[in-house]
Amino acid sequence: MKEIKAIIRPSRLHKIREAFRGLPGFPGMSASHVEGCSAHAGEERHDTLKEELTDFTKKVRIEIVAPDEMVPDILRIIHQNAHTGQMGDGVLWVTEVGTFRRLCHSEE
Repeated sequence: MKEIKAIIRPSRLHKIREAFRGLPGFPGMSASHVEGCSAHAGEERHDTLKEELTDFTKKVRIEIVAPDEMVPDILRIIHQNAHTGQMGDGVLWVTEVGTFRRLCHSEE
């Protein structure tokens, strides 16, 4: 099992969700509204604390736990539908899942 996380532009979420509807066996996802800033080249200068604290862009974080064999298709769908070629498209990463249980099942 793998955990796939992506930080994307909010405007791309609907397109990604629609693409997942066509993926057989898609395990579902969670989406959260987040704010963040990327690494900038050079030194950043803010004249006021307010400028420094508001230098964030609204994004959406997607989280998916999926079987290993589904990961390439999920990554492809996210990339194809989130990529615009512009700065701020977001990031995408995969991590190993040690244990996974659905809470609705009576597993011990």
